Amino acid sequence: MRDILLTIVGEAFVDTVRLLPFLFITYLVMEWLEHRTGSRTQAAIRRAGKAGPFIGGVLGIVPQCGFSVAAANLYAGGVITAGTLIAVFLSTSDEMLPIFLSYSVPIHTILGVLALKMIFAIISGLVLDFLYHKLIRKEIRYKNIHIMCESEHCHCEEGIFRSALRHTLQIILFIFLITLVLNGLLTGIGAERLSSLVFQMPVLGELLAGLVGLIPNCAASVVITQMYLQGVMGAGPMMTGLLASAGVGVLILCRMNKRHIKQNVLLIIFLYLASVSWGILIDFLGIAF
Repeated sequence: MRDILLTIVGEAFVDTVRLLPFLFITYLVMEWLEHRTGSRTQAAIRRAGKAGPFIGGVLGIVPQCGFSVAAANLYAGGVITAGTLIAVFLSTSDEMLPIFLSYSVPIHTILGVLALKMIFAIISGLVLDFLYHKLIRKEIRYKNIHIMCESEHCHCEEGIFRSALRHTLQIILFIFLITLVLNGLLTGIGAERLSSLVFQMPVLGELLAGLVGLIPNCAASVVITQMYLQGVMGAGPMMTGLLASAGVGVLILCRMNKRHIKQNVLLIIFLYLASVSWGILIDFLGIAF
């Protein structure tokens, strides 16, 4: 029992520590935007907002949890659109690529999965921005990043470096505690029990895989990828799970955008429905990797 607890704590510690550079760099960039660039940069970001889903979909395919964390922070700061955030969440692959490489998966399979994730992410992001900003007539809520700083009591007057460091330490503790709990649950339930679920059934497989993917932990993408490689999960559910798997990005969204709970819930629902829809389409078209 003691060994199991030590393993859980150790894994949570490693998962958390590796996010540190991404978090710190993100906060440095945001502080720089606030302190150095002024209104001209904010205006430039506003003009480039419609292209956000393209950029998010491309950058998101880099296999690191940190990009979803960065996107959640930038969205909470009013720097990117909801569509850009969703594009990053959908395209990010977490641990998929390292596992594929370790299992010597053919390069055309890897590129095919990454390409489809990127395409699905861009389309979904564009659709969300269109629905939200065109049909509902909501303005992109660009705001001064200092608003977020004040809500977190980070004392930005201390300087860019110290303010970014304070933000990072606050969030990293939150991530560690949540990751510790999630790792304990995954250890208790076991990947084998997840494998026994009916992931091979049409539609139902995608619905279940999407729920697994929403688990705000890098372990979700590990479980999904391994289940696919072991033949437990088909291409549709695999794609659904990996699309929905945004690592701890969802946690950071809820934490940093905590004044907009309804908005966060709607974004998570959209993430889930988009992931399931694309997975069902994969199955319907009979696409195999």
